[in-house]
Amino acid sequence: MSEATAAQGSGNTSDGPSVRAILRIVLTVVASALALVILYLLRTPLSYLAIALFIAVCTYPPIDILRRRMRHGFAVAIVYGSIVLLPIVIGAILIPPGVRAASNLVNDMPGYVEELDDAMDENPQLREWDENFDISGKLEGLADDASAGALSSAPSALADIGSGIVGAMFALVTILVMSMFMVTRGPGWVESFLRTRPKKRAEGLRRALSSMAGAVSAYVAGAVAQALVAGTAAFVMLVILGVDSPLPLAIIVTVLDLIPLVGATIGAVIVGVVTLFTGFPTVTIIWAIFSIAYQQFENYVIQPRIQSEAVDLDPFVVVIAALFGGTLLGVAGALVAIPVAAAGQIGIKEFLRYRREETPPDGAAAQA
Repeated sequence: MSEATAAQGSGNTSDGPSVRAILRIVLTVVASALALVILYLLRTPLSYLAIALFIAVCTYPPIDILRRRMRHGFAVAIVYGSIVLLPIVIGAILIPPGVRAASNLVNDMPGYVEELDDAMDENPQLREWDENFDISGKLEGLADDASAGALSSAPSALADIGSGIVGAMFALVTILVMSMFMVTRGPGWVESFLRTRPKKRAEGLRRALSSMAGAVSAYVAGAVAQALVAGTAAFVMLVILGVDSPLPLAIIVTVLDLIPLVGATIGAVIVGVVTLFTGFPTVTIIWAIFSIAYQQFENYVIQPRIQSEAVDLDPFVVVIAALFGGTLLGVAGALVAIPVAAAGQIGIKEFLRYRREETPPDGAAAQA
């Protein structure tokens, strides 16, 4: 009787998880949720940290070249000073023409409406549409609202722009300071970590990290060179066509060409819209033909030559990486997605290589 009772008792204890197992599961779930909440709250500084790491990897090669001819501090100052001055120069070139163009558009909008009214009066079909839908009246109201709205919203718009510039400057300074720490102290941190690993594993990690950094910096340098070629070609064509403000438009093409897949097309469309107000239809048609021809030349001649040594990625992986990066982080994600994918591919290859070197052949294992 006692044996049956003991067996029954032991069977009851094995029917469900113990209190310790339940407590472990609950603590794991709570810890995971807490970690996700902390990551969400720290998303801004973590994004700054990731951008700083990317900048540090990209700037290390030019700093390494300069420090062979000068002190390390001067090399860092030159490279990071150039990074700070670059957006200032671009803004100084783009903002004045943009403000003038916006002001001229608002001031000339009533004239455009009058020209459209004259065209409607001369065309019977357009005149009929105007009578049925009051197109000219709606456009006149839109022009008046735009002129009045531009004056009334100017102070608030300037305040928003000012606060945005201050926030962007704070973020830029924070990122650059972290990046400079990574450039100056990062190699020492990596070597200190590798010294804690076994010798063979440390060699594999060192080789993988060096290859990743080389792929990222080479891709960025190639993308910048490709964008400069696109901007130069656009500038020459805009000067030939006599389009106003060719340098700001060429800079827009250069900056947007850095965006994979769609950047060059967006830049060409923006410039095409500008040509509508300067030489439509002749200039617009010539620009459209040039943009299509140049993009084909860039895709099949320039890009393969520049990026052939930078990253060895399948085109399908490039498309997927750009889409994922753009969806997660917008334009910045699309910019860094391809070098990150290349670095991940290098890491996987080095890991598989390390596993092959660590795993003995079947014959050797059997002999052992």
